[in-house]
Amino acid sequence: MAFDNDSEKMYHIHLRRGDIGRYVLLPGDPFRTDLIASYFDSPKLIAHNREHKTWVGTLDGVPVAVTSTGMGCPSTAIALEELIKCGADTFIRVGTAGRVCDAAFDPALDGVINTAAVRDEGTTLHYIPVEYPAVADRHVVDALATAAKNLGYNYAEGITQSKDSFYGQHAPETMPAEGRLRERWEAWRRGNVMTSEMEAAAIFVISSIRGCRASSIMSFGNMERTVEVARDAIKLLIQRDAQ
Repeated sequence: MAFDNDSEKMYHIHLRRGDIGRYVLLPGDPFRTDLIASYFDSPKLIAHNREHKTWVGTLDGVPVAVTSTGMGCPSTAIALEELIKCGADTFIRVGTAGRVCDAAFDPALDGVINTAAVRDEGTTLHYIPVEYPAVADRHVVDALATAAKNLGYNYAEGITQSKDSFYGQHAPETMPAEGRLRERWEAWRRGNVMTSEMEAAAIFVISSIRGCRASSIMSFGNMERTVEVARDAIKLLIQRDAQ
């Protein structure tokens, strides 16, 4: 069910077509939307239902929005599908992540701009077979990398692992599947996977299938810097899309 029959709002995110523009930032945490919205011009809270909280505003006079996805690919997929139905087509996930490969532990790094995701989750299997790649849009990646460089911040580019179990990573010794979890984590580490989080794979796969654009930027601690980069990346995309 996509709509509430009485109000014509999307069933989960409680937005209507036309409430938002094409550019949307996607944190997981509803409370993080407040911080991100403070970087918009004329921010306004327009919806909050369950884990999905949405602010709108403008950047350079163009409508932009921030909507929280909640934790994990299932709720993220719901939010993304409904945002696309509302008219959005360009998405940047903004969040935090754990470090995986050795290069990610460089203390000079502010975080990572994700170019692709390991589909170590179950949601996207309901869309398309696992052989289909979870790849970020190269134009969004470039906008993020350019914005980070212009701001003088240090963000690497690389692959993220999207998982379903937080404690499968952080307490594998408590799991009956401990051996499998540790073996796969070592594979990701040796395969130069940079980060681990819980949403990017759904965003990348669904965006590709629906003809949209997406990437993600993961913070290793300074969320304000990460939001600055995402904001300036949206500004760059607005400029480039207008040309």
